[in-house]
Amino acid sequence: MNLKSGYPFWLVKDGLPFNFPKLEKNLETDIVILGGGISGALVRYHLVNAGFETVTLDARTIGLGSTCASTALLQYEIDTPLHELREMVGKEYADRAFHLCNEAITQLGKISRELKCSGFEFKDSLYFAAYKKDVKFLEKEFKARHEAGFNVEFLDSERIKKEYGFDSPAAILSHHGAQLDAYLFTHGLLQHKKDKPAEIYDRSPVVRIKHHKNGVELETENGSKVKCRKLVYATGYEVVNFIEEPIVDLLSTYAIVSEQYNHPKFWKNGALLWNTADPYLYFRTTPDGRILVGGRDEEFTSKQKREKLLPKKAKQLTSDIRKMFPDLEFKQEFSWVGTFGSTKDGLPYIGEYPKLPNSYFALGFGGNGITFSLVAAKIITDLLLGKQNKDADIFRFGR
Repeated sequence: MNLKSGYPFWLVKDGLPFNFPKLEKNLETDIVILGGGISGALVRYHLVNAGFETVTLDARTIGLGSTCASTALLQYEIDTPLHELREMVGKEYADRAFHLCNEAITQLGKISRELKCSGFEFKDSLYFAAYKKDVKFLEKEFKARHEAGFNVEFLDSERIKKEYGFDSPAAILSHHGAQLDAYLFTHGLLQHKKDKPAEIYDRSPVVRIKHHKNGVELETENGSKVKCRKLVYATGYEVVNFIEEPIVDLLSTYAIVSEQYNHPKFWKNGALLWNTADPYLYFRTTPDGRILVGGRDEEFTSKQKREKLLPKKAKQLTSDIRKMFPDLEFKQEFSWVGTFGSTKDGLPYIGEYPKLPNSYFALGFGGNGITFSLVAAKIITDLLLGKQNKDADIFRFGR
């Protein structure tokens, strides 16, 4: 599946930081990680630190799937609002899912510092009303988040205008979020402990997988065979090729990035901005003084339709930010579209899949794919170590 169109800003900015070989031999290892994007890279990081022997396989050049198309807003808020998620899965699981994302932001910051990877910045997050009718919804959501112990403030229209420079009837300000260059971060993760038995191969599509009670066998396009004890699927939205049940709806989200500003004067602290519209609009800045705008999602039907819509969506997103911030003189320089998925409750699927013996899945769907990928890495590491993980049940298959 082709997961992106256009020229993602991160790919142009960072190029190809590191190269990896194709798999051209037979291998036997403890754990295979299928997928070398940010989900697979985070799984590898945790497994290698836990002492596992791993092999990572990716069908593409590393990072050229959804990872380079990610806009990488890191938020504890998932696509399903907390007060609605409580009704779907219960207060305990809903609150815990939000707190896990909150903790993941802190952990991602620590890993970024450890790897000396640029591009990570802690940010506030402002969730604002797109329409006046959304104020009661925001009040209900604010109450749930405050009750759950999050550091939040409720802002009225006057304060939003004064501090952030645009018009909105109300907003929730959260004091814990971040932003990232997901593509560069992934490459940094894959350089971690390269001296350990943790081989990485890209451009090596797997065409056959056989699950047995004692392990898994994989075969690549060129006939190379890999045997392993356990297989971790970190294939993102291409999971539809492996899972029988319809667990995710595929969507296309559009993004644009401005030209660089010589003297950037953006909204307060360059906070992450996103609104209550459906689909929602979202905004962030970049460390080199640009503005990223995303949204205008469409149901994914085909690569051709997605690409055809890109010029129109780019114009609409440009219009969106110019209406909000007419004084910024926004000029688009990059545009792209990526595929992402949403689940029935906004939560990812993590852990064992009974129909495929010796398999584990790290599927961080939705707008919180990166934070959920870290959660998945920790859960799967515990399960492979034979430890109980109290959070695994929240994200199980068949829930």
